[in-house]
Amino acid sequence: MIDIDFPTLHGIGFKQHFVSQLAAALPQHRLARVTSVQRDVLILDDGRESFPARSPRFVNAGHSVVGDWVLVTHGLGEYWLDHTLEPFTQLARRTPSGRQVLASNVDTALLLMGLDNDFNPRRMERYIAVVRASGVEPVMVLTKPDIGTDVEERMAQLRQRIPDDVPLLHLIPSEQMDAGVLAPWLGRGQTLVLLGSSGVGKSTLTNALTGAAQATGGTRHGDDRGRHTTTSRSLHRCPGGACIIDTPGLRAWQPDADEEELGMSFNDIAALAEGCQFRDCRHESEPGCAVRGVVDADRLQNYRKLLREVRRAEQTALERIAERGKWKVLMKEAKQRSRDKRSG
Repeated sequence: MIDIDFPTLHGIGFKQHFVSQLAAALPQHRLARVTSVQRDVLILDDGRESFPARSPRFVNAGHSVVGDWVLVTHGLGEYWLDHTLEPFTQLARRTPSGRQVLASNVDTALLLMGLDNDFNPRRMERYIAVVRASGVEPVMVLTKPDIGTDVEERMAQLRQRIPDDVPLLHLIPSEQMDAGVLAPWLGRGQTLVLLGSSGVGKSTLTNALTGAAQATGGTRHGDDRGRHTTTSRSLHRCPGGACIIDTPGLRAWQPDADEEELGMSFNDIAALAEGCQFRDCRHESEPGCAVRGVVDADRLQNYRKLLREVRRAEQTALERIAERGKWKVLMKEAKQRSRDKRSG
């Protein structure tokens, strides 16, 4: 087994979870964490220094993501990836081409949203669903309170809409020169990931907290959408010992979740549903519904939309074909009834 410098490695997020996986490691292995991925080259950090490692053809570097812990060996004047340790969390989303892992071994996700035209409660709920399905704790962070509109009203709206078990903060990213309101999540050995639209302040906050030199940019006039200044994920170390993973703005956010995991993000609806008259209540027009009229109507509608996405993602190709066929029959029958009614 390799020699492990626990205090140094803990400073970049190493946890007891990984120790058992190192039993088969060889003395020549070097343990490090992935801080960025550039095609077949990984940039690694072992707590003392940063260095590159290459991926052999039979080991796909694309399978290692920012935040992973890896074992590398030295040969031919370079370090080579040999093994990726099983992560304790994986932040992932579903895409049309399959499951995409965004970052690994994350404790907390700071979900950034601007109090300007970027403000969108439905998107925040989607962020929370993605994060909780991945086993990561969410924290809502509202930015641009100095230039936003209806700031107090919007903050109250979000707090009333989303259960209290998700913390809500507001800050100006460029002014976070120390931990400040983020102190509870920036302890030594903790790893945070920043998620949000382009231009919301993710890279600015990373720079302020870590002293990094991430490129930052403004937003477009009219909709306050960013210009995708950050193009890849990267891990940075804070002076206090936490690690922060900065990410590009992502437009497609489909949770990598099943119905039960989605329910974790809408636990207020799940709790109220226990009082519904019918066990299979859809909270639409059924009598005796304990949810409708209590939960924010737009939040309930957003839940239904996410639930449809999750159910569809869990269907096999044959089940999707069968469902399309069912709807075609229903539409055909509806059109026929309409024609019969007009002709009668």
